[in-house]
Amino acid sequence: MIFLPLHTRRLVIQVCCGLKAGPHQKSVNLEMSRPSSNLAEFREAFSKAKHIAVITGAGVSAESGVPTFRGAGGYWRKWQAQHLATPEAFARNPSRVWEFYHYRREVMMTKSPNPAHVAIAECESRLRKQGRKVVVITQNIDELHRKAGTRNLFEIHGSLFRTRCTTCSSVKENYKSPVCPALEGKGAPDPEVQDAVIPVQDLPRCEEIGCSGLLRPNVVWFGETLDSNLLGEVEKELEMCDLCLVVGTSSVVYPAAMFAPQVAARGVPVAEFNMESTPATMGFTFHFQGPCGTTLPPALARHETEIIS
Repeated sequence: MIFLPLHTRRLVIQVCCGLKAGPHQKSVNLEMSRPSSNLAEFREAFSKAKHIAVITGAGVSAESGVPTFRGAGGYWRKWQAQHLATPEAFARNPSRVWEFYHYRREVMMTKSPNPAHVAIAECESRLRKQGRKVVVITQNIDELHRKAGTRNLFEIHGSLFRTRCTTCSSVKENYKSPVCPALEGKGAPDPEVQDAVIPVQDLPRCEEIGCSGLLRPNVVWFGETLDSNLLGEVEKELEMCDLCLVVGTSSVVYPAAMFAPQVAARGVPVAEFNMESTPATMGFTFHFQGPCGTTLPPALARHETEIIS
């Protein structure tokens, strides 16, 4: 999740060191100016866009009551997510890691998309009928975009509701509750709760014939690389988009943190919707501060120039 692939490293050098843009790119203006918060100006750009990329992070789901495990108080029991969401943590204590993910799965089964998820999905559906495209690139593993109805979706960090076998590598959707009998009633987040210490043979196991290997959540853990084929598809979308929205992301987790700057480097308008400024804010065209569920719906509502058949 931290590793920067070659194309992203190349972009970092170009943007940060001021190298010339490629032959098919507009020149990069390295003069930083404060991004606009003028909704009418954004709506003008939105009305003309034919291929919109929406990059989303944890902030878009926070309004649905999804724990982010980031910042102050971002603990499960006495551990922060980055100390549990690693291959090393799973190898040392698969029972504890599965308790953590079982808790998150159970929580997510009670959550619903908020107005930001719905606005994105409705915008995608509406513009599709006009021959325009909206693609969502999310760092979230909660599947709330799916629940809202988004179709063109790249879940670059995986999903809580898919498992991968550590033996045969089989990936399967898994919406069982609990994910295995031994985890029923386990995973409470309170600091005083003791680990369940579930025997490894009782943790989720592969159901492929002749396998029965230990399953793990099919998510990208800290220290792991993103799927190269998926990243290639994402890069194609970013190269084609003529408007980019960055919604509820801190712009600090790589390589996703470089997606929007990659688009901005082509001279394409980028609009950030977030509760606060991020390290990337000054490089964007627009910045709308506040809850995404409040700022995003009016930004993506039907424009007066749209023709509805």
